[in-house]
Order: sequence, then structure tokens, then C-alpha cells
Amino acid sequence: MENKEKLPWELVEDILSRVPPKPLVRFRTVCKRWNTLFDDNTFINNHKMTFRFIVVTKSKVYSVSLNPEIEVSELTLDIPGLNNQKPNDLVDCNGLLLCGMKEGAVVCNPWSGQIRCIKAEVSQSSLEYRGLGYDGNRIGKKIVYETLAIDDLGTDTWKQVLKEVKDETSPQNLFYMHSTRGVSLNGNLFWVAYYQSHRSLLLVVSFDFGSGKYFNFCGLPCVENDHSDALVLRVFRGDRFSLLKQCHVTKKIQIWVAKDKIDNGHSRDVKWMSFMEVSIPDLPYLVQKQSYPQPSYFIDDKRDKRLVVCSCDVNGRAWIYVVGESKLISKTRLDFVVDPWPLHCTCFPSLVMVGGCPREDKEKKKKQNYVFNISFLIFFCLVAFFFF
Repeated sequence: MENKEKLPWELVEDILSRVPPKPLVRFRTVCKRWNTLFDDNTFINNHKMTFRFIVVTKSKVYSVSLNPEIEVSELTLDIPGLNNQKPNDLVDCNGLLLCGMKEGAVVCNPWSGQIRCIKAEVSQSSLEYRGLGYDGNRIGKKIVYETLAIDDLGTDTWKQVLKEVKDETSPQNLFYMHSTRGVSLNGNLFWVAYYQSHRSLLLVVSFDFGSGKYFNFCGLPCVENDHSDALVLRVFRGDRFSLLKQCHVTKKIQIWVAKDKIDNGHSRDVKWMSFMEVSIPDLPYLVQKQSYPQPSYFIDDKRDKRLVVCSCDVNGRAWIYVVGESKLISKTRLDFVVDPWPLHCTCFPSLVMVGGCPREDKEKKKKQNYVFNISFLIFFCLVAFFFF
């Protein structure tokens, strides 16, 4: 019997990294090694189609990629209610999207097309969805309460969380979020926040889904900051933070990145290093409406240092800016996106499956042998409360 000639594993990885995300879902069943590879952060970060934005309007969902030119494509997602309303909130976690609608929310994987609807179990109708995280080791309890709540997609139940965020070393210092949109890393949520007593003093606050507690996670490289400046926390290389700051007066942009990987602890020892600075006369201010979410961005450092930003102009039209260290490389108006002030976020193609199923569908799903391998948690807050 002849031995089958095998390709080197490095070549297999390179070939698979060039395959679009949706076909990769079917390749999970080829072998155990391939299935493990598709969940590896290094593979995801090296995927040739990694960098992109998701832009959502009243009736459309668009994917915007840099490959190397700006490419816009419409995604076909069966999101209930999207044909007559724009989502109130849009956040991402590990390639999944959370769309906060007028009643409830939708979690979806835009690359596989999987969708899960979430029905709010609180009496109030106005909800603001703050972020998406996960914890596979705990089961939530169904509790309806006044201010903050978590929905566990694995069990379709609710859990109450604490109302206050306090610094462990200074228990009387309360924090407020600089931006309502949380950043998900290692299953936890993170926000840029400021002290109640001093709005210009900034830090990073985290929420641990496993313990249900908040923590003063770390300081920021720009300790003091004007509240009108753009300040956006994102994930860099899949395992650490990046921070964008744009001065609202000079329009100068500064980017910092965390030197080391972020672990699951609550350490304050995060070392930041300057990544790039951009001071270009014709670069616009990226925050045109204080009530509108701050700009979305990612850093493309595979070839050279490039900052790619999605933001809206004064008329609410979406633009993509590609910026080098010393010049504005390109600016592209997204003419396909006709509705003003669309929601947008960065999203990385992922094979993560949408976890859990509604209570009434559990037996049906079991019979159909659907496998859900991660229990995702939705964290939301009433609009009436800015943070608490």
C-alpha cells in the first residue's frame, strides 16, 4: 500500500488562511487538527481577510474590507426587524455581533449566518446594550431587576450584577464610562472610564463575567484627557489593547499599544508603548456628534504601520480613512451606505458558533444535533442610567 504524500503543515496553514471564512466552517469536520487550528488566535490574526468593518443601516448590513483597496459588500443576514429600523447598538466579540434592537437584541455570526434572538425580560422597554462576553464555567440565574443584567445564551437565563464600580484601593471613588460600548477580550468587558470626582483622570475598568464583578483594571498612557477628545480602546493582535486618541483642537492622532498580552487576572501592571503619531492638516475630527459612537479603527502592521478608521462626516456620511505615519494615504466615502449616521464597528471573521438556544427550542435542537460550544453572555444597561 502506497504512503500518501502529505503537504507540510506550514503550507496547509498558509493555504487555509487564504480561504474566506464561510467555507472554513465546513472544513471543521475534515480532521481534529483543522478544527483546532480554526480556533487558534494566531491563525485568526494571520487570516488574509481579517481586517474589516461592519456597517449597519436601517435595512442593510455591509462588510468593508481593505484587500488592499476598499471593498464594500452587502451581507445577507436574516435579522428580525432590520427592514424597518436601525439597531440602537452594535458591538462585537470574537467575530460575533450584538445588535441591540427596539425590543430585545440579536447575536449573529455574519460569516456563517448563524443568528440568535434575545428577548429582554425586564419591564422597561428602553435598553442600551453595552457589550458581549462569555464564561463557559458558570450558569446564570433568572433574575429580573432594576438596572444591570446579564443574559446567558447557554441557559437562556438572567443574572443580577452589582450596580457600583469601585476602586479596590479607594472604595469611595466611583467611575463613569467615557464610552458606552465595551471592548471584549478573553471573555471580559473593558471600558475607558473616568473618576466621578475628576473627569480628566482616565483608566480602564473591566467586568468579569465569571465573578460578576467590576475591577479597576489599569491606567492609560494619556493620564489626563479633555472629555471632548476622541478616545477609543480596541483589541490589538487578538491578545492585547490598543488606544487611539485624537485631540479635538489640533486633530493630532496618537496610538498606543500594550507591550504584553492581557491575561485574565485583574492586574494593574499594563505597560503601554507609543505605536504611531499622526499630525495631518487635512485629517478631519473623527467625532462629529457627541451622542454618536466614537470612530472604529484597526491597525494594519503586517506590511507597514497603517491606521484604518471608519467615521462619519458632519453630514453623517460614512468614510474610511487609511493613514500612514506621515500622510493620509486615502479617504473613501462609502456611497453604498445611503442612510446617514450608520452604526459601525470592527469585526474579525471567525468560526465561533453562536451559543445556546431558547428554552422552547432546546429539545428540538437536541434532536437536530446542533452543537453550541461557547456560552455567550449579553450585558446591558438601561439608557436612563449612564453607568449605574
